[in-house]
Amino acid sequence: KFSGDRHYVLGNHCVWTLTKEQFRDNSGARATHYSFDKNGVHIIILDACYRADGVPYGNRNYEWTDTEIPPAEQEWLEEDLSKTNLPTIAFTHQRVDVSNSFGIKSGSEVRKILEDSGKVLAVFQGHNHINEHKEIGDIHYVTLAALIEGSGEQNNAYSILDVYPDRLEVSGFRNQVDYSL
Repeated sequence: KFSGDRHYVLGNHCVWTLTKEQFRDNSGARATHYSFDKNGVHIIILDACYRADGVPYGNRNYEWTDTEIPPAEQEWLEEDLSKTNLPTIAFTHQRVDVSNSFGIKSGSEVRKILEDSGKVLAVFQGHNHINEHKEIGDIHYVTLAALIEGSGEQNNAYSILDVYPDRLEVSGFRNQVDYSL
């Protein structure tokens, strides 16, 4: 049994039949967006489970293509980044690096906040169910394969992230590929 810290990145599947509050109450998640420091790295968990009109996802009230990080969370992100001097890694379910149906509507604004801070090393994201890596503005954007894409071990993926002073190493398992960033 895993005994380490647990952090949840809320995604559209998490709240298909639940509200965000129900998910938090039943999973033990501390919040839907927050940050913390661990071993000399600042970690940011973002919540893009909002519709473009600002309504939070919950109980089948959304389309998976309508995803947004609302202005209040963007302001929080900018303030949070201004308060740290640590190298930073961000996590979000929906993609920040694309403007297609898999991307956050305000993705370019969020990327600008991340880039302007000069502190963000990488963003780990999902939603697209593919392995992909790209670098935009000196930030690595890593899209991870789906944790579960059907029944059987051959249809799942997971990874371990190791943080070193000079690089990040993603060790992928099953359908997840490795990355050295």
